[in-house]
Amino acid sequence: MDVVLHAVQSVLSIVVMIALGYYLTRRGMFNEGVSKLFSSLVVNVSLPAMMISSLLTAFDREKLYSAGTGIFIPFAAMLICYLAAIPIAVLIKVRPERRGVFHAMFFASNTIFMGMPVNLALFGEQSTPYVLFYYAANTTLFWTIGMYGISKDRKGCDDRVIGMDTLKRIFSPPLLGFLAGLFLVLLGIQLPSFIMDSCKYIGNLTTPLSLLFIGITFSTISIRDIRLDKDMAALLFGRFVLSPLVVYILALFIPMPSLMIKVFIIQSAMPVITQAAIAARACEVDYHYATVMVTITTILSVLFIPVYMVLMSGI
Repeated sequence: MDVVLHAVQSVLSIVVMIALGYYLTRRGMFNEGVSKLFSSLVVNVSLPAMMISSLLTAFDREKLYSAGTGIFIPFAAMLICYLAAIPIAVLIKVRPERRGVFHAMFFASNTIFMGMPVNLALFGEQSTPYVLFYYAANTTLFWTIGMYGISKDRKGCDDRVIGMDTLKRIFSPPLLGFLAGLFLVLLGIQLPSFIMDSCKYIGNLTTPLSLLFIGITFSTISIRDIRLDKDMAALLFGRFVLSPLVVYILALFIPMPSLMIKVFIIQSAMPVITQAAIAARACEVDYHYATVMVTITTILSVLFIPVYMVLMSGI
């Protein structure tokens, strides 16, 4: 009962911040420009600062070595889900012009704008390094095999798996912050306290800005755009059932800390990655479909979190 109560209260705090973003957008205080500003601040400023602060606080060289093998799980789990998405798309007859988007949304989750706040609310700051491990795998696979599939939905879009644009997206400021933190930990370098405090305070902006951003996004979708069909049902299955189940099964065979398992399960069960809609729009494919799926899975993920917490109580 305590687990359920804690999960519900954590979810409610997330809902309040998302609802505030939605309400302020409807009142005209927030708009698309503010949404872009929040997104840019999180990706380019607060998240890299949080990664450096969290890694240097939570790890020393020995702890990092022992936890590092766990990054195999998110890579393996997402590749398995990607391979599963291919026959599922054929079986349910996903339209050819949106199959790449379907594959990407099936295996890649929103590890930052939703995953980071949820894990912080559920497990506290000690979960941050494990969130970053999952993020590193998630962003690498999305911007390679995921983006390749999306580009194949439309002829004429750059369909190279690896190119300069792909490398720039993979080695984004959050990942560079993550790598910088790893580098400092491995070398045993301690930053001055004023830099650590600055990183911590700036990093604390990540959760509220991310959730306000989600609230602004909600305001752009009409309830009439949301229709349950085979595509949506399959994606809900992939995001909320298959992905966490695959992570759990892999964790049975790879020894790892209990908290890491829980964080990976929650990360794997997060909604569709926000960048799926951005990538679809860039390639001029069905970005409206991607936007609707980002929205509906984000709404439903809030309802699933207490369920996962109960199921994981024995881990």
